[in-house]
Amino acid sequence: MTIPSLEAAAETHPLAVGKWLVAAAVMIGAVMTVLDASIVNVSLPYMQKSFAADIDQITWVVTSYLVAVSVTIPMTGWCAVRFGRKRYFLASVLTFAVTSAMCGLARGVGEMVVFRLLQGAAGAAMIPLSQAILIETFPPDEHTLAMTTFGMGLMAAPVLGPTLGGWITLNWSWRWIFFINVPTGVVAMLMVYAFVHDPPYLRRQRGGGRIDYFGIILVALALGLFQIVLALGGRDGWFAAPWVRYACVLSAVSTVALVFHELRFPEPIIDFRMFKIFGFTLAVAVISIQALALFSINLLNPLFMETLLGYDAWKAGLAVAPRGIGVVIALLAVGQLSRRGTDMRPLVTGGFILAAYEVWRMSHWDLAMGMSAVLWPIFLFGLGLGAVFPMVTAVGLGQIRRERMGFASSLFSMMVNIGAATGIAASTNLLAARRRSHLAHLLATPVSGAANHLVAASAASQAWLLAYNDVYLVLAIVVLFLAPWCMLLKRTSAGVAAEAVVE
Repeated sequence: MTIPSLEAAAETHPLAVGKWLVAAAVMIGAVMTVLDASIVNVSLPYMQKSFAADIDQITWVVTSYLVAVSVTIPMTGWCAVRFGRKRYFLASVLTFAVTSAMCGLARGVGEMVVFRLLQGAAGAAMIPLSQAILIETFPPDEHTLAMTTFGMGLMAAPVLGPTLGGWITLNWSWRWIFFINVPTGVVAMLMVYAFVHDPPYLRRQRGGGRIDYFGIILVALALGLFQIVLALGGRDGWFAAPWVRYACVLSAVSTVALVFHELRFPEPIIDFRMFKIFGFTLAVAVISIQALALFSINLLNPLFMETLLGYDAWKAGLAVAPRGIGVVIALLAVGQLSRRGTDMRPLVTGGFILAAYEVWRMSHWDLAMGMSAVLWPIFLFGLGLGAVFPMVTAVGLGQIRRERMGFASSLFSMMVNIGAATGIAASTNLLAARRRSHLAHLLATPVSGAANHLVAASAASQAWLLAYNDVYLVLAIVVLFLAPWCMLLKRTSAGVAAEAVVE
């Protein structure tokens, strides 16, 4: 009988206690990144006042962060191989903490945009790196448990972000939403330095190969321009604006060129060959469309409450908090069931059906409903979708060989980011279009003289209400569409290489 080497044993059988320390170390950085993407939104009016900036200028505080994230995410797998995963993770956390402090000290909107760009580029790496580290650290039969643990922070952070950001802004200052990242980043760095280590195969790969300069340029053009159009195009009337048309054409051409170039380059920035694996491709598609719906609803819920129900930022944040509770309950249940070998596919399918039903209930919200009518659909929506992320992610990434895990997690995160950005842009554009349509219909309805004044006074709020109802209904159909596809996923992740991956 052959005795395995200590090196091989260390690669495949990490200590039970050590895997949870690794999970805690990488989750701090990942949660910090996701939280910072949403915590800023409620503070934008206060920043605008501090900088004496107009709405177009202050919007770039959010847009610059999103552009940097979208461009950097697909390159994290390549950077991890070239520079070392642990070294890259530590550099990302350090840069994120430093640029957060610089954001808090910014004296003008121009400085803030530059620092947010650097902050987004640093933070983008932490999510795909965390996924790759967790998938490798936990054994194959615990991949769903690993993603469940990761998902608790990743899915709860966007819900808690507006609540926490509103409290900090009102009680301290908007600058403290950045300053709190400094001590958190120090803790994350210490834990990563102590508990995260590159596996031997990754150390052997470090620093070799050719640099894909052309691929880097194409990624920046394709994804950067795409994100800018989604973030700012609606403000200028989409394709009515010449810059939107030019940016879309350049982004599309860059995307086509990127795919052809990366498929031919021996060591690509983005490994599109992984899409040859059906299970991985299906998992990416499901999670991306789920992100489209989830981030749209995360945006629409507080807007609905503040603009139509009269909630302030703090009350709206509290109203959406039950979604986080539902997510945590679902994740805990999924984590325990997966350890018992339960087939999770029916549970995930049922989760999509439950979530779709609750979004359908949101499409029937009205202006006279009480708080309980808001809280229950939000809680049950979180409960339904909470089961989706860990299982689908574990199955998708679990079919990729560990040598390519960093590239797979980067590609996975890139598609999720595209889905989320597309969903936010599409839902807000549809909301505005439906509002204009309903307003025109309401104002065109003939009424008597006395009632005419009443109709004119309430037409605006009624048009917004009907528009929200329409968008929620479309999102309910999208979520329901995803339900049957989950049954085509593998029952458990293999945790080994799929034959379809081409070097």
